[in-house]
Formats: sequence, C-alpha cells, structure tokens
Amino acid sequence: MTKWIFVFVIGIMFESTGLVFLKKGMMTVPEVRPLTVSKAFSVVKTAATNGQILLGVFCQAVFFACLLVLMTQADISFLWPLTGLGFVVATVAGAIVLHEHVSSVRWAGVILSMIGAALIGSSGHAKSTREAASQAVTQLQHRQP
Repeated sequence: MTKWIFVFVIGIMFESTGLVFLKKGMMTVPEVRPLTVSKAFSVVKTAATNGQILLGVFCQAVFFACLLVLMTQADISFLWPLTGLGFVVATVAGAIVLHEHVSSVRWAGVILSMIGAALIGSSGHAKSTREAASQAVTQLQHRQP
C-alpha cells in the first residue's frame, strides 16, 4: 500500500508540474484568433520547439506511466477520481508559480475536490478483476475432488 501511495503522489506531482510547464511555454506562443486549421498547425509547430512545453509533455508522460502502473493495482473507479487531487495541486501551483488569481468560487471547487477524493479514498477499492478471477479459480479447484 505504501508503494502505491508513493507512485500516486509522484504521478500527481509530475502531472501538476507538467501543467505549469505547459502553461508557461504556451504563454510565449501567440494567441490564435480566429482559429483556423493552418493557424492551429502553426501553434503546434511552435509548441513542438519550445523547451518548456517539451518538458511539460515529458512530465505528463511520467504521470501517464505512473497511472498505468497504478491501474494494475486498483480499480479505475477508485483510481481515476483520486487523480482529481491533481486539480488541487495544479490550482495551488497556478496561484504560487504562475501568480494566477484564484477566486473564492474556484477555491470552493478545490475544497469539494478534496472532500470527494477523501470519500473515495476512505471507501477502499474493490478487488481488481485479476484478483477476483484468481480467487474464483482457486475456489473452483478446491471444490473438485
């Protein structure tokens, strides 16, 4: 369980760090108005050469790798809602690192996200499909003479 929590925390930290790098990098990309296909491709081309954006993508990839590892350990109905804690970390990072104004309504949403994550976390998680199948096979084997 401790390893699971460690991987989860590392993943959430990489997700939020990645979002900050992506935002900082995108702040250097010109705004696209009106949005056309050619302008969208131009933004992608510019973004693909921006170091902060590439670092943000790398951090998001690490988060995704952590998520894949965690999916082998927990049900998605348990795991995915917990990733909402990333909203909390990202909001705090936006306020501190990017100096974004976070309204009281947004902070209320952050608090609700934390309450939801706490409810999900306290519920435990159901056995994974793999564990349930393994137990079913074991039970069948014990029934046969």
